Amino acid sequence: MTTDQLQAYLVGEFPQAFGPGQAHRIEAAGEGAALVRLEAADQHLRPCGTVSGPALMGLADIAAYAAILAAIGEVPLAVTTNFSINFLRKPTPGAILAEARLLKLGKRLAVCEVDLRSEGDDELCAHAVTTYSIPTTGA
Repeated sequence: MTTDQLQAYLVGEFPQAFGPGQAHRIEAAGEGAALVRLEAADQHLRPCGTVSGPALMGLADIAAYAAILAAIGEVPLAVTTNFSINFLRKPTPGAILAEARLLKLGKRLAVCEVDLRSEGDDELCAHAVTTYSIPTTGA
């Protein structure tokens, strides 16, 4: 799927995250990779003004899903089966970028690595690895 196709698909399937006025946007997508932006607003912050762990986890999971769909096309029932994240440093409020890359794409499982950074920062604020289950044809 192209970047525009993926964005349009996610707007239709997940309007709560990608619809008009929502915080997530596909910046780039290609074969087995995706770059997703979160415009972190007040609802994404925890006390002390940092982007919350749940917001970062959601962004990482969305980026992995986008990278997988970029590789396999529209498969709405591809679901997370495992998720691990390491929080490395405090992200600054504002945009967070998640760069996802497929490590392995099999017939039934996909493993993806996701790097998260505050926009304009070279250092990671978090690193995640996810495994997705891919339904068999006709599932």
